[in-house]
Amino acid sequence: MTVDDEILISKAVNALKNSYAPYSKIHVAASVLGSNGKVYTGVNVENSSYGLTICAERSAIVQMVSDGERNPVKIAVVTDLEDPIPPCGACRQFIAEFNPDVEIILYSASTGKMLKTRLSELFPNPFKL
Repeated sequence: MTVDDEILISKAVNALKNSYAPYSKIHVAASVLGSNGKVYTGVNVENSSYGLTICAERSAIVQMVSDGERNPVKIAVVTDLEDPIPPCGACRQFIAEFNPDVEIILYSASTGKMLKTRLSELFPNPFKL
């Protein structure tokens, strides 16, 4: 594991406590390393109108873009479930808008299980204009 991986995972683990998931009980946090060297975090925020739920990955990417950064280099997705979980389909498309080949670290804060992949492996054909 590189220092970048450790930092990204640590920041997402620290943010995990802020996840708001009263309906699914699936808590997720994400951290994104921008090409500017900054790390942006986000958590999932559920809503009783499920379609309004915001995923952790999109929350972190929006924070990155709000800071003027457009190039995610690496993303950590952390959950407290036994096994790591990948980004949902909407998040895959959202991330692909900024880097369709970004490295993704999937991590379980409860078991320490970790998987590394690339968005291009999870989502080989994103929508493009």
